[in-house]
Amino acid sequence: MATQSTPPKSIHEFTVKDAKGNDVDLSIYKGKVLLIVNVASQCGLTNSNYTELTKLYEKYKDQGLEILAFPCNQFGSQEPGTNEQIQEFACTRFKAEYPIFDKVEVNGANAAPIYKYMKSVKGGLFGDSIKWNFSKFLVDKEGNVVDRYAPTTSPLSIEKDIKKLLGL
Repeated sequence: MATQSTPPKSIHEFTVKDAKGNDVDLSIYKGKVLLIVNVASQCGLTNSNYTELTKLYEKYKDQGLEILAFPCNQFGSQEPGTNEQIQEFACTRFKAEYPIFDKVEVNGANAAPIYKYMKSVKGGLFGDSIKWNFSKFLVDKEGNVVDRYAPTTSPLSIEKDIKKLLGL
């Protein structure tokens, strides 16, 4: 974890919790292109986003794409389940094979450090706050946050940006 005195320079400096509460050092993703998404099971955007995220993952996982999903219950309480329920929902209903992490907050005083960092690097159109479920951050192989996409941006519509970072 990056200390307060030295601001983090990349996503790879963070440690997060997986759905079982174990630490995951994001440096394991060095050399991978990352799409980091705050997800929810009961949102109007759930079906289209999970479906398209799974398509992207299946298409590009062997070329170096990783999707990191962070469940969040801050928007309309649309992710009320336990980590186990969330995992079951995403993996069964949408065949998600990418990692789904521990439920986090993305805004406010208790926002996960990784989200505070990503928002500081790529503020949104109307300020830094995450506006809703399925906000997306694109991260290059060196761990730099290169782009941020609105919740309504279809995952498939950013395929060209992913391909560019993958060198395809």
